[in-house]
Amino acid sequence: MNWITRERPKIDRIACPWLIKRFIDKNAVFFYVPFDQVIDIASELDAIPFDVPGVELTHQKDQCTFDALIKKYKLTDPALQIMAPIVRGADTDQHHLSSQCSGLWAIAAGMAHNIKDDQELLEAGKIIYDALYTWAKHLQDVKHTESPVEQLLVDVYQKFLKKGKTGKIPAWATELKTIIQDQIDTNLALSLTGISQELNVNPAYVSRAFSKYFDNLSFGEYIRKLRIDKAIAFIETNNYALSEISYLTGFSDQSHFTRIFKLETGKTPSEYKKSTTKGKIRSKS
Repeated sequence: MNWITRERPKIDRIACPWLIKRFIDKNAVFFYVPFDQVIDIASELDAIPFDVPGVELTHQKDQCTFDALIKKYKLTDPALQIMAPIVRGADTDQHHLSSQCSGLWAIAAGMAHNIKDDQELLEAGKIIYDALYTWAKHLQDVKHTESPVEQLLVDVYQKFLKKGKTGKIPAWATELKTIIQDQIDTNLALSLTGISQELNVNPAYVSRAFSKYFDNLSFGEYIRKLRIDKAIAFIETNNYALSEISYLTGFSDQSHFTRIFKLETGKTPSEYKKSTTKGKIRSKS
């Protein structure tokens, strides 16, 4: 089916073609034409017009065309329900509807400024909406500090550094930034900015003293344990692929994840996942 709308899209006229192609009409072909020619050319091409005044699929009250498509075609995917206010808010300058609205608007406006060909802009925009859909479906609860290393830092900061003068701060905690930066291949500068001003001890002492406070484990062993504990939680409570769990728990690749997981648990991630699934099935029977 042919679909047609106004030229020079930014938000709705990129989000809607993405929605149509993904959930309504896989063979859709889109045309962007001057505003005053949409209806005439729609008749010539036997195309469905959208996001122009006077047609069925357009803005209604405070709703945008993305909303109209979801309603007309009865799309019930929960991720689309999460995306709808983001698209609506970005498209209608109601950025209070979602914390993601202003970010989507900024990205869309920048892309429209940089890419002058509407079809090229549509193809680039599809990547943005694919990513937003994946976030809405799988990653809403994942935070930048989800990695065990960063979460460890947060825990340490809350338990020790925020005590201030009311309690004795363990010496190793004040050099945690150095230890992390030396041993973990990631950039934690943003997470450490506020804490770094309080650090001032010998890292060698921190390395020696670490095990006293964390289950007789070295720093590296404790980080590895946190990663595997997090992976087990993902396996038991989510439907993520093992490759996704590998990424979410800070491993550089799946083979490294598999090797470390087996060292810690005695099973590969796939074996653990199968045993967990079998246990659930037995518990239901």
